[in-house]
Amino acid sequence: MTKYLIFTWLLLCGTSVVQAQKYRLSDSEVSFYSDAPLEDIEAYNAEAKSIFDAETGEIAFVVPIKKFEFKKALMQEHFNENYLESDQYPNAKFEGKLKNFNSDKTVQEVVASGKLSIHGVTRQIEVPGTVRQHPSGFEMKATFPVKVADYDIKIPKMVFYNIAEEVEVRVNFQYQPYDP
Repeated sequence: MTKYLIFTWLLLCGTSVVQAQKYRLSDSEVSFYSDAPLEDIEAYNAEAKSIFDAETGEIAFVVPIKKFEFKKALMQEHFNENYLESDQYPNAKFEGKLKNFNSDKTVQEVVASGKLSIHGVTRQIEVPGTVRQHPSGFEMKATFPVKVADYDIKIPKMVFYNIAEEVEVRVNFQYQPYDP
C-alpha cells in the first residue's frame, strides 16, 4: 500500500512538473522607437500573446499590429494604413528557441533564435535578451534593432526625415504557468 501511495504521489508530482514547463503571457509590453532628424516616433502595445516552453526553450509570440498606440492619432493612422498595411498583414510573429536557456538559473543572458515575420516578410534573426525566473514564472526582456527595409516597409521620400531606417524594438514579457 505504501509503495502504491508513493508511486501515485510521484506520478502526480511528475504530471504537475510537466505541465509547469509551459508558460503563457500574463503581461506584455512591446514598443518601438524611431529616432529621426525631424521627429521621434514611439508606440506601445500590450496585446501580445505568447507561449514559452521552459523544458525545450521554444518560444512563440504574436503581436497585433493595430494595437500599437501612438501619441498622435495621425501617426497611428499612417503606421497602419501606409507603412505596415495592417489590414493585409495584421500580426507580427516570432517562432524560435532560446539558445543556451537553463531552467535551473534564476537570471541569465540568452539569445532568441528564430523566424520573425512582419509585413508579410519572414527573416531569420537572433536577439540577445535576459530571462529572470520568479516563483510565479519568468520575465523576459530584449531590445533589438529592426531595419524597416528588411521587411519591405517602404518609406516615401517625402517623410524620409520623419522615420528612421532602423527602429529600436523593446520587448518585456511576464509569463505564468500554463495549465491547459
